[in-house]
Amino acid sequence: MSSLAQDTQWVDAIDQGELVRSGKVTPVELLDAAIERAEQLNPAINALTFTWFDKAREIARNLPANSAMPLRGVPFILKDLHAAMKGLPLSNGNKAMKAAALNSNYTAEIVQRFINAGLVIFGRGNSPEFGSVPTTEPEAWGPTRNPWDTNRMAGGSSGGSAAAVAAGIVPAAHATDGGGSVRIPAACCGLVGLKVSQGRITAAPFRDETNLGVEHVVSRTVRDTAAVLDVICGYESGDPYTAPPFARPLSQEVGVNPGRLRIGILDHPLFGFQLDDAESRASVLKTAEQLSALGHDVSIAWPEHLNDESSAGKFTAIVAAWTHRDVSTFEAILGRTIGEGDLEPDNIRMREMGRAVTAEMYLANMEWLHAWCRRVVQWWEPTDGSKGFDVLVTPTLAGPPPRIGHLSGENGGRNLREIMAYTSQFNLTGQPAISLPLHWSSTGLPMGVHFVGAPFREDVLVRLASQLETAMPWRDMVAPLVANS
Repeated sequence: MSSLAQDTQWVDAIDQGELVRSGKVTPVELLDAAIERAEQLNPAINALTFTWFDKAREIARNLPANSAMPLRGVPFILKDLHAAMKGLPLSNGNKAMKAAALNSNYTAEIVQRFINAGLVIFGRGNSPEFGSVPTTEPEAWGPTRNPWDTNRMAGGSSGGSAAAVAAGIVPAAHATDGGGSVRIPAACCGLVGLKVSQGRITAAPFRDETNLGVEHVVSRTVRDTAAVLDVICGYESGDPYTAPPFARPLSQEVGVNPGRLRIGILDHPLFGFQLDDAESRASVLKTAEQLSALGHDVSIAWPEHLNDESSAGKFTAIVAAWTHRDVSTFEAILGRTIGEGDLEPDNIRMREMGRAVTAEMYLANMEWLHAWCRRVVQWWEPTDGSKGFDVLVTPTLAGPPPRIGHLSGENGGRNLREIMAYTSQFNLTGQPAISLPLHWSSTGLPMGVHFVGAPFREDVLVRLASQLETAMPWRDMVAPLVANS
């Protein structure tokens, strides 16, 4: 590996942008360093699907000399799900879409905002088919492997992006979260993963801001996470729903004292079927001790309505309906029916379940969930005039990153239910939540700790995350795959 590829491997996006602004490197040189790392490291982790190195070099050469581009010249990858970029392919993790290799005829607004910030996009990160499971093992592309242990999953559905960042190929990468798909890969790969508030980032021109999924990135530093959000958030004409703007750029919250926060700790499984993992408990309790030492008001407390198992079944029914809709959309793109040979077994089942969801059932589920969400959020924002909590702390996953194949096959559904119970609720409520790499297992695997803020309070989460980044630093932790390469 060249000296520049080595020297910039662990430099975050903000500092890589500064290298370009100062004239120490050119955008093409920075891109070539990332491509070199990708060529050396990707064979072991399978993080990337489509790549377009030559086109990216052309983009890098022709970047305007505009200091207003805060991340000018920083190499970047898009998740292989929904994020259309005109003239370039997108598979959504599906075999039929991969084989068709159709180029998109438009650019999604979030992708345009990445481009406007100066990011140089050179490929896509692997995603499970339609982003439907929390592990990245699509039949179309094969499994993405965790740089911390290549026998372990990198999480999903943004697993390719997370593995690429954890391996040091890029400093940050596009990710989406419809049930935990930013936070879970971040937890598995030792990264920062912020799920933003519903409506914080536009889904223009074709997707719906009121749906469960939101867009952002995974990164290695809190300041990168904040800086990227600053350049991609905000209203786009015609958005049906938008979050209230921040009082000031989120980057300005990094390093700001959060004050004395009232923090609740969930240190045990929510449901009887869930894995009760000793290391997950330890990760949360260690974090609670640190939070107390930092002066916060910490207690064992959580919204009691999270214990209502009915929410999981209603969430699944809604996801199934959307899976059916997504497959129908892809059929229109392909110009043919997608048969069983084109779909993975889990998504065949989800589509059939979605077909059975009537309009009345869908609306009834949404009505129930809206009422349930109101009850949950009152833990942060009580309606009786009492003081609510500022933050809830939980594990991100109930245990270390599972082995490849653990969430598939005959026992895959049961295993998935065991490890997932802390993230999807907050896609329903629309609250911001962040996973931070604050714990490593006894075998050296990263385990994320999950922080949920009050509605629209990403600023509080960033202040707290920045405080913990100083108190419990993780930036120098390097995955064995890279350390030994």
